[in-house]
Amino acid sequence: METDTQLAAVQQFTKARMADDETGHGYDHIQRVVNNVKQLLAKETGADQLVTISAAYLHDVTDDKLVEDVNAATDELTNFLKETHFSEDQVAEILEIIANMSFSKSLNGQNAKPLPIEGQLVQDADRLDAIGAIGIARAIYFGGHFGEKLYDPEIAPRVEMTKADYRDLSNETIINHFYEKLLKLKDRMNTNAAKEIATGRQKTMLEFLDNFKDEWDGIQ
Repeated sequence: METDTQLAAVQQFTKARMADDETGHGYDHIQRVVNNVKQLLAKETGADQLVTISAAYLHDVTDDKLVEDVNAATDELTNFLKETHFSEDQVAEILEIIANMSFSKSLNGQNAKPLPIEGQLVQDADRLDAIGAIGIARAIYFGGHFGEKLYDPEIAPRVEMTKADYRDLSNETIINHFYEKLLKLKDRMNTNAAKEIATGRQKTMLEFLDNFKDEWDGIQ
């Protein structure tokens, strides 16, 4: 099967599963991550483009915060990739990337496997969409969807978290999420190209937080 035909099938598979998402992980997010990874691929050498772009499309379809049954979603994805003529090695690499690239895998008690260059590029592309102006909007959208409190100066950002802590939104505010995760991503980018983009987006978030707290405190 031609690579373009495989990517078109992957795109449609993802769109069918993510189009109705209301958490900030919908198909618009997927498209931006794919666009990001294509930009990174143009600057980084040595990556399998089919695996990288496919993993970018598929990185959220088995995410445990978005699907009810991770095992069933993984089985469905595995069968789809095999039917779409991905090799056994390509299937294994795509599944390994999407299982080990999330921020939660870096938290206490987690043992993420080292990512190949393809996974590093997808991780960078996904993290770039979590920061900057889009990242600000997505953080508010996600928090609002789950009924998070916008801000409470009496609630300090959490420093040490397990995955269970991270998933527990009852003890988090939307603004604290910037300190608990989003502002950390710039220094966790894998590639030089992503680090350069992240620097500007970090500045956007810091300016937003400064302005937000000034307005919260009534400072003109």
